[in-house]
Amino acid sequence: MTITSRSVPAATSTAVPDRAELVARATALQPLLREHAARIEADRKVTDEVIDALTDAGLFKLTVARRFGGHESDMRTLLDVSAAIAEGDGSTGWVTAVVNTCNWLAGLFPVEAQEEVFGADPDARVTGVFTPAAITNRKVEGGWRMSGRWYYNSGAWHSTWAVLGIPLTGESGEVVDQAMVLVPRTDLEMQDVWHVAGMRGTGSNCLMAEDVFVPGHRVISVPRAIDGELPAVHGPTGLFRSPLSPLLALGLVGPQVGMARAALKLVTEKTATKPISYTYYETQAESVAVQLQVAEAALQIDTAQLHLYRAAADIDEAAARGGELDVLTRARVRADSGHAVKNVLEALNTLLDVHGGGAFADANPLQRIWRDASIAGRHAVATPAVGMEIYGKLLLGVDERITPFV
Repeated sequence: MTITSRSVPAATSTAVPDRAELVARATALQPLLREHAARIEADRKVTDEVIDALTDAGLFKLTVARRFGGHESDMRTLLDVSAAIAEGDGSTGWVTAVVNTCNWLAGLFPVEAQEEVFGADPDARVTGVFTPAAITNRKVEGGWRMSGRWYYNSGAWHSTWAVLGIPLTGESGEVVDQAMVLVPRTDLEMQDVWHVAGMRGTGSNCLMAEDVFVPGHRVISVPRAIDGELPAVHGPTGLFRSPLSPLLALGLVGPQVGMARAALKLVTEKTATKPISYTYYETQAESVAVQLQVAEAALQIDTAQLHLYRAAADIDEAAARGGELDVLTRARVRADSGHAVKNVLEALNTLLDVHGGGAFADANPLQRIWRDASIAGRHAVATPAVGMEIYGKLLLGVDERITPFV
């Protein structure tokens, strides 16, 4: 990894909560999250009360540098915290994962940019989208001026900054690089376009820029970041040396496991009193068929979690030793992420089969979990088939590459 030398102030001496403490804080919020879940979905955004509770608990600071009062945790912690939050509400778990992932991206920018984001506001919340629509930009003195749209920016209602992907142009207008830029949320308009079947509470709306100036210190090259060539690094944990593409693939999968755990708990609790219609079984728990299905679903959820833990260990260990991770392992991390999603969705389908038609009643939280996980599981960064193709090509020595994000 190539790092440009920078002078970075020392971290603060404030005690940093460990993983167990942060997960405990997330778990303690589950009653509040369940209480607000229906309203979050109806309003199509996380409620201010929940955002405030997450902020007070420090759960948007998992990937913020300690020098700015953040926790600078590892990927395993992000997975466990976002899963615990998603057990209470899937949309809130997703927004928490997105903000922490994008806060980490902001930490890759030069110190001057980080100071603008986190130095000015220790509780800053960054959201982002890599793929632009109808983007135009031109090189000007000191940076670029850009216009464009970015769909779909989860957590946009509550973000204070955005990290956005743009094709970077040179002096003559030709594309010279793919970049990500940091832009204050106040410089962007938001179009309310998030009308979907699931994950409604993520508020994943469109952000729009109209001739916005972005100074050079808030622009970094995506290909160089993928290769580990970063303009700044800091902190005692190595978090900001984590390989970019594997972290992005893994960062959004924790909430799916949390939703699956919530569904398993709901279904198994009901089996002690719920009969099986048109059979002699007075309770589902007596049925061998139900016993087998519940065991299968539970093991699939465990399989998903174990794959994510292995992937997190790969990223965290690579960060601790300097950030290098061989391409085959990076590809496997992406495949692990997709395989976890596949197992979660299959487990949820099995649990819905067990619970029966009542699972789809509006009053039953199972139907919301099913819809939320189905939408989240289709996010492009963790699509199972794409991850498998990337990994399979490398296992077989096929030279073709279908994406730079490995």
